[in-house]
Order: sequence, then C-alpha cells, then structure tokens
Amino acid sequence: MQSLPQMRKLVFGLFALLAAGQVLAHGAVGDHVNDLKGHLDQYSEEVEWLVTKFDGVVDTYEEQGQKATDSDALAEYWEEVDFHLAIETNHVPTYANIWQGIYGVKQAIDNGAPLEQVREEQAELDRTLWQALGAVKLAAQYQEKGLLAEVQTTETEPTTAPETLEDIKHRLDRVVAKYAEKLPEAATTIVHDTYLQRFEGVEGALIEQDAALVEDLEKDFNVTLPQALKGDASVDDVRNVVKAMQAKLDRAKTLLVEAEKDRKDVF
Repeated sequence: MQSLPQMRKLVFGLFALLAAGQVLAHGAVGDHVNDLKGHLDQYSEEVEWLVTKFDGVVDTYEEQGQKATDSDALAEYWEEVDFHLAIETNHVPTYANIWQGIYGVKQAIDNGAPLEQVREEQAELDRTLWQALGAVKLAAQYQEKGLLAEVQTTETEPTTAPETLEDIKHRLDRVVAKYAEKLPEAATTIVHDTYLQRFEGVEGALIEQDAALVEDLEKDFNVTLPQALKGDASVDDVRNVVKAMQAKLDRAKTLLVEAEKDRKDVF
C-alpha cells in the first residue's frame, strides 16, 4: 500500500483533469462519480469482488490448465464495475496501471507461464487495485469539501496557454492508459489530436521563449511517441516517454508564466 503522502500526490493530480472536463474513454459517466463518499462502500465491495474474481481465474489456471482458463474474463470483470469509472475520473495513471496489471496476468496465462509468475502478476494487480481505492477515498474527502470540480462529460476548451499545457499533460496520461488497454491506434489518435488541437496553439508564444524546447517537443509528438506506440514497447517504456514530455511541458509552462509576469511588470 502507498503512504498517505503518496496517495495525496495521486489525488492532487486529478484537479486540473476534472477542471478541464476531460471526456472519458468509456462514454457516459454515472452520477456516482460526483458522489464518491456516498459510494465508497460500493467501491470497496467491488474491489473485493474483483480480487476474488481474478483469484478465481488464476485458480482455474492452476487446477485445470491454460486451455480451460478464460483470460479475457479479467478485462470483462474490470469493465463491469462502477469503480472502474471512479478511478478513471480521479487518476488516469493509476487507471493505466490497472490495465497494465490485467494484461500482465492475461499474457502470463496466455503464454503458459509458471504458476508462480502468474501469481506474482496477480499480486501486483491486487496491490494496484487497493492503491486505486485509497486514491478514490482521498478524492472523496476533497470532493466533500468542495475542492474538486464536478466531473464533466463534455470537453471544455482551456482559456490560457498554461491551462493548455496542463491539458496536454493529462491527455498524454490518457495516451498511456489507452496503450495499456491494448488500443495503440486510439492512443496514437490522441497524440495526433493533442498536437494539432492544443500544442500548435501555444507554439508561437513558446518559440519566443525557447525555440529549441519547441523543436524537441515537436519531435516527441511526431516521432518519438508515435514510434513507441507503433512498436513493441512496453507500457513502462511508453510511460517513460510521456513522463519526459511532461517534464518538458512543465518547463514550457514555467517559461510562459514568467514571460506573462514580466509583461505585466513592464506595463
């Protein structure tokens, strides 16, 4: 389990995401995501149910072998519960980690891996689920205090360059999530749309501050990340590319904020 400070760090990551009205991967969102506290017992029961169901799949693998084991059921169970949307609206990186864990177990089963390896993958998936539940519980506390914006189902446009850069960072988190879901084409589409609809809108202002940084990010958007998505890169490899890009975007945001402050000081 993660420490409380680590959990808080996970939850703080959702503020800009919710404020941006991010459209979710699975369409309509139930009202429960705007009443997290009222559904915590349900989420806890669902996590326990998932752990039991996942354990049952692995038990079948142990007792009856690979051919008798329905590894596709792992993803089906996950998409069946409301908790899956609760964490998606709260922290996309953790949501991606859960998908990564599901496919870790599935691929181990499909590849006929030793039972010990499958159990290790299952244990890691269980840990991620409980970590996700902890993040949602903290989010419920912030939501109750009115510190979180209501989850929107339609996208709103950022109004400033710094907001746009934050929106880009969250879109890149979603790229990792879609890749973890084994949907590389969807992930690539997000990259393409983010570049055209978001990054190109701030390029001009950013070039004035650091042209080399803009050139570097352009390469990331158009070459480095798409190549990773089209190849045989692991989810961790793609996540590392995204993290490097997000660090550059943080640098870009700092430059633009400082430039705006200098402009106001002059006038």
